[in-house]
Amino acid sequence: MENSQAPAGEGIAPLTGACMCGRVTFEISEPLIGAAYCYCKRCQRRTGTAFSATGLTQPGSFRFTAGEDLVHTYEPGDGGWNKSFCSNCGGHLMTTNPENPDLLAIRLGALDRDPGTRPLAHQFTDYAAPWFPVPDDGLPRFPERLDWSQVDLGA
Repeated sequence: MENSQAPAGEGIAPLTGACMCGRVTFEISEPLIGAAYCYCKRCQRRTGTAFSATGLTQPGSFRFTAGEDLVHTYEPGDGGWNKSFCSNCGGHLMTTNPENPDLLAIRLGALDRDPGTRPLAHQFTDYAAPWFPVPDDGLPRFPERLDWSQVDLGA
């Protein structure tokens, strides 16, 4: 099986995905801009794991194809991104910027297939769980939220 990745913006599209119970489905019409690992405490608590893998969508490329009425959103209210999930099964679907809802990132684990890109950075590394150190894999590390202008999207 080939493990190559397309440069950012040249991945696979359309992409489809769903929550755990399958009642919420979605489609992404354009390739992902990029993907990253997040080690923030919110992602740790939301997933019960050490990190989350998320892919940033191109503005306007995401749409629900079923079950939008089942989607609930946690809004932290402190400038953190809003977290959306299926109210039936709890499956994590996406996160959106509270100030700009066009900035929408999907949970890579919710996708039905390989998106054709790999995470390009680690963010919120200052909050990494002590029992799972950030791997030394050569990807850029950001102590807080990553700055996409500092990530090589052609990698």
